[in-house]
Amino acid sequence: MLRRTLLSLTAATLIAGPALAESHGMKKDIVDTAAEAGSFSTLLAAAEAAGLVETLKGEGPLTVFAPTDDAFAALPEGTVDTLLLPENKDQLTAILTYHVVPGAVKSTDLSDDMTAATVQGGEITVDLGDKVMINDATVVTPDIEASNGVIHVIDKVLMPAM
Repeated sequence: MLRRTLLSLTAATLIAGPALAESHGMKKDIVDTAAEAGSFSTLLAAAEAAGLVETLKGEGPLTVFAPTDDAFAALPEGTVDTLLLPENKDQLTAILTYHVVPGAVKSTDLSDDMTAATVQGGEITVDLGDKVMINDATVVTPDIEASNGVIHVIDKVLMPAM
């Protein structure tokens, strides 16, 4: 009887642990936050193909300007499939890391016409006109906090100068 009770308590703790952690303010990392949102499957598949998942799950902090599945779908037909091929890993990595800025940059940290160096090495430009723009992409949802940084949802895939 004691053994059965102990096993039941252990199972209950394992099941409830993640839910309790979430309710006590523990946030998920960038990858898990994006996966839970449900509209970033292409971005996550690309990060996997580029070998960047562990980096995006790492300590950070990082700021990710995350294109939605619709943003990837708006690229010319065949672009995503071509980028996901192993022989195009370097190009895919360059595009994805162009969406990442070191540090946790929230919308309140942005100023009009500021530039920020990306992990890829290029720079992005912020425009605070009628809408918040990162280069030619509109920020549709800002400041999604993760345990290792911030996600800003954008409506286009940013393309670095290659």
